[in-house]
Amino acid sequence: MKLPFKIQPSTQAFRASFFINIIALIFYFIVIGGFSINDLGYFILTFFTASIVLENFLTSYKTRLEEINVLKDQENYRREFLGNVSHELKTPLFTIQGYILTLIEGALKDKKVRGKYLRRSAKGVDRLISIVKDLDLITQFESGIKTVDKTDFNIYELIENVYDLMEFESEKNNTKLLINNENNTPVIVNADKERILQVLTNLVVNSIKYGKEGGYTEVKVEEYDKDRIIVRVKDNGEGIEDEHLPRLFERFYRIDKNRSRKKVAQDLDYQLLSI
Repeated sequence: MKLPFKIQPSTQAFRASFFINIIALIFYFIVIGGFSINDLGYFILTFFTASIVLENFLTSYKTRLEEINVLKDQENYRREFLGNVSHELKTPLFTIQGYILTLIEGALKDKKVRGKYLRRSAKGVDRLISIVKDLDLITQFESGIKTVDKTDFNIYELIENVYDLMEFESEKNNTKLLINNENNTPVIVNADKERILQVLTNLVVNSIKYGKEGGYTEVKVEEYDKDRIIVRVKDNGEGIEDEHLPRLFERFYRIDKNRSRKKVAQDLDYQLLSI
């Protein structure tokens, strides 16, 4: 049975109604008459027993409805999750396809271009492998058996790797990829490199895909305090309305489920980020 909403029967309300009715009946029998004391006692006992049976039924019914609601939520999560995983896989696949088709159409003859496109195709394959690993990581994180693997690395080098992978998409959308590093100096951070790579890739992909044609995507690293930095991804797209920002990291939350996927942010990386 498909329920249009969640039902939670109130046993407390039932108890209150029962005792009010008992008091009213006792008053009626005492004032009007018609029943002996024994009859009245038997009636109250029978009514009280029936109320216990009914209350137990309502409690069981409430528990069962809660289980049904949980199963419905899990099914919705599963469906949404599979859809978003499929969406995320498309980006590196289409990137690899674009480079290979370009090579087939004549770029193979140019040694310099050939090497460049093959290296970027290889990065796309690495990205696919990373996504597959992430599916397993999400399960491990949620079960509490996976910890963050921190290493030292140059954050700007990581940003450049993301831009190399996204160059084909940015050219297709006529989007400029900018790195704001005025001093041109490395910034060494201690973090989980694979997770940061995934989040940055996701943000840049969304910035390109959902931004204005002929726009820009800029990544800037700022000092937050003595031991931490902020990595900002900025573009001139339409953005997200303020009312939706508090729910940005809520699993599978969408601004409008009826909107096309062109306007929907990917959820897999946001889930990993929130973990």
